[in-house]
Amino acid sequence: MMQDYEMVIGLEVHVELKTETKIFCSCSTAFGAAPNTQCCPVCMGLPGTLPVLNKKVVEYAVRAGLATHCTIARYSKQDRKNYFYPDLPKAYQISQYDLPLCEHGYLEIQTPEGGKRIGITRIHIEEDAGKLVHKEGGGTLCDYNRCGVPLIEIVSEPDIRSAEEAKQYVRKLRAIMMYTGVSDCKMQEGSLRCDVNLSVRKKGETAFGTRTEMKNLNSFQFIGKAIEYEFARQVKALEAGEKIVQETRRFDQQSGKTFSMRKKENADDYRYFPDPDLIPVVTEQAWLEEMQQSIPPLPDDRKKKYIEQYGLAAADADLLTADLLTADYFEQAAQGCSSPKTLANLMLGELLKLIPAEAETIPIRAAHMAELCNLLAEDKINNGTAKKLVKQMWQADTPPSVLAEEQKLWQINDRSILRETVRRAIAQDEKSAADFRAGKTNAIKALIGRAMQETGGQANPKLLAELMEDALNEAE
Repeated sequence: MMQDYEMVIGLEVHVELKTETKIFCSCSTAFGAAPNTQCCPVCMGLPGTLPVLNKKVVEYAVRAGLATHCTIARYSKQDRKNYFYPDLPKAYQISQYDLPLCEHGYLEIQTPEGGKRIGITRIHIEEDAGKLVHKEGGGTLCDYNRCGVPLIEIVSEPDIRSAEEAKQYVRKLRAIMMYTGVSDCKMQEGSLRCDVNLSVRKKGETAFGTRTEMKNLNSFQFIGKAIEYEFARQVKALEAGEKIVQETRRFDQQSGKTFSMRKKENADDYRYFPDPDLIPVVTEQAWLEEMQQSIPPLPDDRKKKYIEQYGLAAADADLLTADLLTADYFEQAAQGCSSPKTLANLMLGELLKLIPAEAETIPIRAAHMAELCNLLAEDKINNGTAKKLVKQMWQADTPPSVLAEEQKLWQINDRSILRETVRRAIAQDEKSAADFRAGKTNAIKALIGRAMQETGGQANPKLLAELMEDALNEAE
């Protein structure tokens, strides 16, 4: 039943901008302050106050637009989006409606079928709302510190067709925002969160179905799970003859299900009109060119460099460039590394497992990681020892050569020592040796494992395998 349908997804990604003050006042945007200590009459919307646009907000929004191939409007304005909710003390949100700052962009993601372009309808600036804290046993508290924190809303075209594509899109978008320096994108702090608009239709159809919107998803895992559940729910409802209702839904992390919150509003319901207290935003060509020149190398630029300059596979380059922290670290370590491929393998295979989500630093100095790769490339240690040392270096940033010397972890490359080890392994496991000679070639793995264990995992694995096969063939 599910195979007869396809999902159609458009995403609205909200990104908090990395400004020191709010969008229309001088209140701090620092995260984690005591509730209601970073508010003023402007961001609380008290009568008689006048907002003043933070120029840095426009600069960051334009940088985001240029980095996603958008056309930047020479003239745009800000509008009042009217609705009542307890976390919105003004009863309207200052946003942009018909004249957004950025339009008609795109970004590229990687799918199993190759590259795919996801269109970006618009990027507009707006202010964030406050935060509601629901108390156990009843009651809700309002924290207005977040009111007026500057946002950009990035609205995609409905070009996404799977949960994996949605996650790839958000990962790529997050990386671009971090590379350009417009946001720290800390999803656990709400700096980047996503609304998912999803509808389903029979495969081969071109008309869109009725969509639902899932609000405020703040992790890649939750985005994927919410999409998979909502797709299955809508298909099941259609197959049962039910109609899909256009509504806003929430995703429950514990149950993995979505639940109806309210009927989905349309633009008319918000009664948009131009904010009379704010002048239009006019961008000059010379300033736009200056902004364009300030855009640093982006994930796709670095990916191309890693493939062409370092010889990495496209998939490995994709993973390394997905986060600015790991990309910067790789480039620093590669400067002192004789084999960037070895470095990439160690980072992807071992180091990335240790880095917590949205980490800001890596405790192993890049120079020490480069030294570890050189020891591995020069056959002074083997791959198993390198993996062990990565974990030790994470706990205490010590040069790998010092750790290897202290623990006597140097690789055994002496043929005479390894031949003797091979001889003992064969003598201790004559059955496996006989099986190999009888044509069961996989039996050699048990013998190599025994020999490797005897050397404490320090034997040169390639040389050990070569000597083991020679010894078994000679015995025939």
